[in-house]
Amino acid sequence: MAALSGGEMCIKYLMFAFNLVFWLAGTGVFAIGLWLRLDPKTKGLFEGPDSPYVFYTGVYILIAAGALMMVVGFLGCCGAIQESPCMLGLFFFFLLIIFAVEVAAGFWGFSNQSKVVNDITAFYTQTYNNYKTTGDERLKETLRVIQTGLNCCGPTVNAIDTDKDTCPPKGPLEQLITKTCPEAIDEVFDSKLHIIGGVGITIGIVMVFGMIFSMLLCCAIRKSREVV
Repeated sequence: MAALSGGEMCIKYLMFAFNLVFWLAGTGVFAIGLWLRLDPKTKGLFEGPDSPYVFYTGVYILIAAGALMMVVGFLGCCGAIQESPCMLGLFFFFLLIIFAVEVAAGFWGFSNQSKVVNDITAFYTQTYNNYKTTGDERLKETLRVIQTGLNCCGPTVNAIDTDKDTCPPKGPLEQLITKTCPEAIDEVFDSKLHIIGGVGITIGIVMVFGMIFSMLLCCAIRKSREVV
């Protein structure tokens, strides 16, 4: 069996480094998904008939994507170090699936942007109204999480001046420029969508290079093993 050439060894260790970072990223995504699902502040979002479909679907997607990224990263690292064509082939297959899902999710997100915004806004407004009616502490905590995260207060301008128990603490001047939460939700999707799209495209390009390197390394390993 012939040894790999210098360039092929370079690809091998680049593959290992790439997949180590990919595995760490998957671990982070998986941990964030579990935190959002199990944290007492957001756990209430999954309970009750008015649970936000978009939110809990997104959280479960995060958990599943993180777990898959960890598996793919592990296969890539082991396949590169062990010079295993089988593991590298599985790595290519799973990475191709993730790439296809990412492309599909991107198209879905861009084509359903208004629906996503409307669903989130409707859930927020319903939660706010239910809290004002019942005074439920879980709803109060949910509102605090949403309003602190978006740096907003209430569904209307009047709520900014009157609702102090769930809104982020602000001084008198800051209250004058505080947005309502429907405005903040709409602004997040309008202003951040191109950033999210750019990040998605970058990740997609990295995945394509990962697939190319895995096939190059796999072919090189098989070729070296055929040489007696």
